[in-house]
Amino acid sequence: MDKHIIVGVHIADREARAPKVQEVFTKYGTQITTRLGLHDSINSSNGLILLEMADTPETCRMIEEIKAIGGVDCQTMLFEH
Repeated sequence: MDKHIIVGVHIADREARAPKVQEVFTKYGTQITTRLGLHDSINSSNGLILLEMADTPETCRMIEEIKAIGGVDCQTMLFEH
């Protein structure tokens, strides 16, 4: 069964937290098929990144690592077809 896993990552105080988030993205980079960064022009200290991920155990580990970073909210959507 094919799956599309979409991961939304909201970063508060992105100057302080983005380097740690990027470190995790780099660690699991082979699992990321699409990455889209959205800049919050009203409050530039926050950021939102949308990822399309491979359906693998590594993706689950990446999501758990992102969720463990303080000030970072991570949510997922799963499309099965």
